[in-house]
Amino acid sequence: NAEYMGTVFNRIIELPMSTKSSTVKRGAVDDADKKVDSAIYYEFGGPWGVTFFIIWSHLVCWYFFVALTYYNGAAPLPSSFQDIGPWCSRMAEHVIEGASPNWFAAKIYFSFLGIMALFGMILPGLKVYGLPIPSEGGRQLQYNCNGISSWYAILIAAFGLNYTGAFPLSTIVDQFGPILTISMLFADALALATYIFAFLFRKTHRMSGNHIYDYFMGAWLNPRIFNLDLKMWTEIRVSWTILFFLTAAAAAKQYELTGTISAPMAFMVYAHFLYTNACMKGEECIPPTWDIFYEKWGWMLIYWNLSGVPFVYCFQSMYTMKNGAYPHSPLFMAGLFIVLTCAYYVWDTANSQKNRFRLQRRGCFVPRNTFPQLPWGTLENPKFITTNSGTELLVDGWYRYARKIHYTADIVMALCWGLSCGFNNFLPYFYVCFFTAMISHRYYRDQERCAKKYGK
Repeated sequence: NAEYMGTVFNRIIELPMSTKSSTVKRGAVDDADKKVDSAIYYEFGGPWGVTFFIIWSHLVCWYFFVALTYYNGAAPLPSSFQDIGPWCSRMAEHVIEGASPNWFAAKIYFSFLGIMALFGMILPGLKVYGLPIPSEGGRQLQYNCNGISSWYAILIAAFGLNYTGAFPLSTIVDQFGPILTISMLFADALALATYIFAFLFRKTHRMSGNHIYDYFMGAWLNPRIFNLDLKMWTEIRVSWTILFFLTAAAAAKQYELTGTISAPMAFMVYAHFLYTNACMKGEECIPPTWDIFYEKWGWMLIYWNLSGVPFVYCFQSMYTMKNGAYPHSPLFMAGLFIVLTCAYYVWDTANSQKNRFRLQRRGCFVPRNTFPQLPWGTLENPKFITTNSGTELLVDGWYRYARKIHYTADIVMALCWGLSCGFNNFLPYFYVCFFTAMISHRYYRDQERCAKKYGK
């Protein structure tokens, strides 16, 4: 029966439920967390809003592909009102011609996912516990934070394959369109499969009752395959690693075509390496975050981590590869490197301060030597306030100056990405505009959650 099958499935897909297991423990859950975790209300404009966002997310990925492939990164627009219909036909023809899936592209994408999943399961890493899950009686899941070893292993493997010629990184650029479409279709299918399995094995949580909305937001909070937490794996190991390799592939293609790597391309490799490496080196700080603790693994997270983030956020790298280097002065590029590095320092240390404070207060902070460990990343005896619900909020370090200073630093880095491409077209600046809107909406959602939790 379904109950028996659910028990069997748990042994395969998820860590054991028993608190006697070494991979699961229980912690105290306050009433405020229970209230927030169980609250059901529409976000993103409800069913109509999420339907629009799903359609738009597919179209924008293909639009950027067409812009890069057929218009050198300029925004393709209809020439007149009467041209709208023919323009849509031209866009569709470009997608069919250049982004139709093929078996070679599928082998590239799924081989990468398979390797990263295997690394996630078998490579050693720091074991940390997540926050108590209110809907499961305070159960705390264990996370194997081996992102840094997975990151170094895939770097060595990829650049080894490139050096020997067994798999040149520039091949990724040649197959960019087909890989993009495969990633989109796979994300859609995976989100649907996860949604169905959540019902089959009674793992649904915080459901609105509207299938379209719940498909978008997700039904399952923490799906796992053995010790691999799928939500954290896609968010950290998959999305940012793909992004870095797309940028590395663009640099390899530029070198293949011109015999050199331009300063703007070197800047993008540097920027995406810093970001990806930061996610890996500080992975133990991820389990207490909003995405892991609260968000369900639905279409929103699955699609954007498997497809949207890497294939949209790499636009500046692909744009520079297509158009060559914008004639920035050496002084401008030097300033851009300095601004990016300073913004990265604030972003890295602010996130470290916030998340290490949470780990310290729970008594499970473990100092690490992953590179680079930046000064002021860990606060000694930080100041904090205690809310009416008993939650402790950091008001020291960077957070004495701003509540979301890591968001500000993130926006500055995003702006630097666009500035590296020059000023001939708008699309290199789409990311900073999109990211600012997204992170502002995230701030608004966080404000609503805090109002429900703290009553003010």
